[in-house]
Amino acid sequence: MKDQAAGKSLAEVGKWKTGPATPEAQRFLDGPKARLEEFFRACRIFAEFIRGFRALHFIGPSVTVFGSARFAQDHPYYTMAREVGAAIAREGLTVMTGGGPGVMEAANRGAKDVGGRSIGCNIELPMEQRPNVYVDQWITFRYFFVRKVMLVKYSQAFVVLPGGFGTMDELFEALTLVQTRKILGFPIVLMGVEYWKPLVEFMRGTMVERGTIDARDPEFLTVTDSIEVAVEAVRRGSGILSSDLKARPKRRWWLGE
Repeated sequence: MKDQAAGKSLAEVGKWKTGPATPEAQRFLDGPKARLEEFFRACRIFAEFIRGFRALHFIGPSVTVFGSARFAQDHPYYTMAREVGAAIAREGLTVMTGGGPGVMEAANRGAKDVGGRSIGCNIELPMEQRPNVYVDQWITFRYFFVRKVMLVKYSQAFVVLPGGFGTMDELFEALTLVQTRKILGFPIVLMGVEYWKPLVEFMRGTMVERGTIDARDPEFLTVTDSIEVAVEAVRRGSGILSSDLKARPKRRWWLGE
C-alpha cells in the first residue's frame, strides 16, 4: 500500500517498534534493583530524553491531538479528528499525535490534506501501535513518562477526542499541570460533547461538591463539537503570533543537525 499524500509505504513507516512491551520497561517499575543496573537504566532514560529533544527541536509550534486508536474511517469521530487536524494545520501549526490508527491517523491525515506538517510520537505497546502513513516524522519512546514530557514540552495545546485509558492519562496529566500552574496558558479542548458529558458532570458535580477540586477548575476545559470553537480556543490560549510561526531554532552542523 502506498499513500500519495504522505509519500511513504506502510513498510517504511513500519520501522517503528511494535510488539510486546520490553522487559526493560517492566523491570524499571518492578522495585529496586542492583545499584549498577539502576545507574545504567538512568543513563538509558537520559539518552531517551536527549533523543526526543533532538528529534522534536525543529518541529515548530504544534498542537497534539489525542483519541482512540479503535475508530475506523467511517466513524464520526474519525471525520471530526480529520477536520480538526486540517484546521490546526491551516493555522500554521504542526499536528502531533501518537502516530497510530484511529483518531491519531485521522488528525495526521487532515494535516496532510491541506499541506501541513504531521508528527507521530509512538510508544512501545503490546497492541494498537500500528503506525499510520500520514506522518512526516516520527519517534518511538520506550517510557511513557518520557513521551508525556515531550508532548507537553513541544505542544502549545491539547485537543482530546474520545479515547480510552491512554487518552484519559494524557488529559489528566495536562489538567494537573495547568491546575498547579506548572504550565500557563495551555488550552485543553475536549471534542465529542456527548462522550465527555458524564466526565464533565462528575467534575462539576461530585468533585466540586466534595471539595477535591475548585469550582473554577473545570473551566480549564473547552468542551465542544465545533471545529471553529476548538481552533479559536487553541489560538486564544496558546498566544502564538505569526512571528512565532516563522521562527525556528538554527541548526548546528557541529551537533549533527
